[in-house]
Amino acid sequence: MIIKPRSFSTFQCLRHENPLGLPRSGAPPQIPRMQRGLPTKRPLPSVRKTIAVSSAKGGVGKSTIAVNLALAFARLGHRTGILDTDIFGPSIPTLLSLNGQEPRLSEGNQLLPIVNYGVKSMSMGYLVGEDKPVVWRGLMVMKALQQLLWEVEWGGLDVLVMDLPPGTGDTQLTITQQVVLDGAIVISTPQDIALKDAVKGIEMMRKVNVPLLGMVQNMSVFICPNCNHSTHIFGSEGVAQACSKHKVPFLGDIPLHASICDDADRGKPTVVAEPGTGRAQAFVAIAERIAKDIKL
Repeated sequence: MIIKPRSFSTFQCLRHENPLGLPRSGAPPQIPRMQRGLPTKRPLPSVRKTIAVSSAKGGVGKSTIAVNLALAFARLGHRTGILDTDIFGPSIPTLLSLNGQEPRLSEGNQLLPIVNYGVKSMSMGYLVGEDKPVVWRGLMVMKALQQLLWEVEWGGLDVLVMDLPPGTGDTQLTITQQVVLDGAIVISTPQDIALKDAVKGIEMMRKVNVPLLGMVQNMSVFICPNCNHSTHIFGSEGVAQACSKHKVPFLGDIPLHASICDDADRGKPTVVAEPGTGRAQAFVAIAERIAKDIKL
């Protein structure tokens, strides 16, 4: 039996013409995001400033604070809107007493926001029935989110408040990667179990290069309406300590008060329902600080 010599060898050095254009130093190439198939950030049409209100934890009063901040901006004389980006659990229609309303379409086939208390709003809650669940997979959710982001005719706003859903998933990533945000606010209660998730929200914003405007401590203190005794039910300094540890500005406290909850449930938030109270002024003070920080 005659064994013929092989015409190739696995020990030969393989060469190529560097088709990807990788630098010889080993550093990754600086290819623009669009060429890499990644989204590029752009501002929302006819909106000067856009801020995101996040929590990364459900049940901490994020939507209530978001709508009161929007109303506080309007009270300060700014043309204001609020965008509810929670597809599965929209709250803004209830908070603004707009349940059952349906948005009309403009001549350009864009959604027209619904207005109450001087604030323009858009929400998935206007597009589906109040009691109907949104039972969708991710692709449908992302399509609906794109429509809420890019197919609403705001008609000229000084500031748009984005009410983000809880967590750090697809919706948050899509918004932070596609929309130019002037800053993000993280809401938390003082208790450790809420702060753990709030810190995750902080780190996510940093990872996607969104400026952190600061944290708001909600349900900070309960004042008994009968004896005026103050009780820190969920702790007192949790958010302030987290801000110090993670080098985030502390924007202020919102008290735990039954009227804030009642006002929200009846669709007339505290800034509108009780403008002269200390709790309403707490929202206005935070809005004033944010307005200064984003040069509104």
